[in-house]
Amino acid sequence: MPPSAASGPGQTRKASDRAQEKGVRESNIVAAKSVADAVRTSLGPRGMDKMISSAGGDVVITNDGATILKQMEVAHPTAKMLVDLSKSQDVEAGDGTTTVTVIAGALLNQAEILLKKGIHPTVISESFLLAAKKSEEILQAMSIPVDLGDREQLIKAAATSLNSKVISNNSSLLAPLAVDALLSVIDPATATNVDLRDIATVKKLGGTIDDTELVNGLVFTQKVSHAAGGPTKVTGAKIGLIQFCLSAPKTDIEQNVTVSDYTQMDRILKEERKYILDMCKKVQKSGCNVLLIQKSILRDAVNDLSLHFLAKMKILVVKDIERDDVEFICKTCGCLPIANIDTFHPEKLGRAELVHEVSTGDGKIVRVTGVPNEGKTVTILCKASNNLVLDESERSLHDALCVLRCLVKKRFLTPGGGAPEMRLSYELSKWADSLLGMHSYCVRAFAEAMEVVPYTLAENAGLDAIHVVTELRNKHAEGEKAAGINVRKGKVTNILEENVLVPLLVHTSAVSLATECVRLILKIDDIVITR
Repeated sequence: MPPSAASGPGQTRKASDRAQEKGVRESNIVAAKSVADAVRTSLGPRGMDKMISSAGGDVVITNDGATILKQMEVAHPTAKMLVDLSKSQDVEAGDGTTTVTVIAGALLNQAEILLKKGIHPTVISESFLLAAKKSEEILQAMSIPVDLGDREQLIKAAATSLNSKVISNNSSLLAPLAVDALLSVIDPATATNVDLRDIATVKKLGGTIDDTELVNGLVFTQKVSHAAGGPTKVTGAKIGLIQFCLSAPKTDIEQNVTVSDYTQMDRILKEERKYILDMCKKVQKSGCNVLLIQKSILRDAVNDLSLHFLAKMKILVVKDIERDDVEFICKTCGCLPIANIDTFHPEKLGRAELVHEVSTGDGKIVRVTGVPNEGKTVTILCKASNNLVLDESERSLHDALCVLRCLVKKRFLTPGGGAPEMRLSYELSKWADSLLGMHSYCVRAFAEAMEVVPYTLAENAGLDAIHVVTELRNKHAEGEKAAGINVRKGKVTNILEENVLVPLLVHTSAVSLATECVRLILKIDDIVITR
């Protein structure tokens, strides 16, 4: 049989299919690696910040991996998977969003090398899963149990998270603040999780970050309504939260009523006045002396006339309360939202010892203190000199609170500074020698990929990365589990003595999520575009 007949059309189709499959996989890996490289420079305490400018002219300055990737415009579907990966890490652990992306990029790099050597994607995928499971055991073995009653340990963990942020200089103030906020809303002995919605972060422009404080109660950035000289301070407050409008009713459909007779016009104004006065009297009758009014989009929630009547009745009014804040307000002062004037009963009112307006650097705020449910909720009042720093301080505090939440979920701490990743690299390389066949080869590649974190930390700190990582590897080979890169001193030291501590959950979820994402990318062999 001639050779041409043997290599018929079926053979060429198979070869072209394989080439296409290879091309798709390569393009996927290149796209995902480019995303990982984009955030790689912002890893660690000496990482660079990114300035993100939107089409509307808004500018954000941050080095939080999740924020950078969320704001990025990513077109490639596989690159979007890395954006979702950092989002998953943000939800699961709250910190380590840059680390997880960098690890995923390094694993893809190793996978690409293995694919070029002809190893099948399924074999690589299975080996990576084995390595990820083994990684969790290694991390668990090197972690230190933590007691939630030990405030100092918690502050060290929160400070480590804040040290890699733009506002790292203020970590000595913000870390204890975050710890106190968290401890005031949980019972350290029994808690297994924390609802971060119980800790409200209120931003106010003016002052510096050092003026940031913890308030056991509520803070509103809106001013008290000063119409007709109403009160700005109330002691023994009875707080009503209304979701209806204290203004003249409107027709259900868009229509105009034309009044041509003066007497009729007077009658309309008189009726409107009587209608609003009746509503205000019902509010007064319930004993309410502080009225919070939810923002309305259909019509004015209050008008000058109703504010005038309420001021005469000595009722303090705060308007434009956001819908999202209603649940937090109710939980804090024990009130119930009132949707109709006819259901305005005394039992629906909340209590507080003092509600007063306070002047700050830029405008005024309303403070509600002495609330009955102290210990259920708490408010952090963030201050800064400009909006960029203010937004970044809020994001950083959220990260610090997430780190503390990780410790409540899984009460173990690991050393930071690239120590866990180097430990994984060393232990997995040793373990790979005991495996057989291709798995041994792939696990060793996984171990090599883990070295990217200490390498990047050293690189971003301006150190000689190869020298530092080699020294770190030697220390771990000698059995120093806590040896890590000290970027302040520019050398390898015992990182536990430097108080660089990271919750175990941050590392375990970073490794497992990155591996999951890489396995998913390796399994894709074609992209089908639908109309």
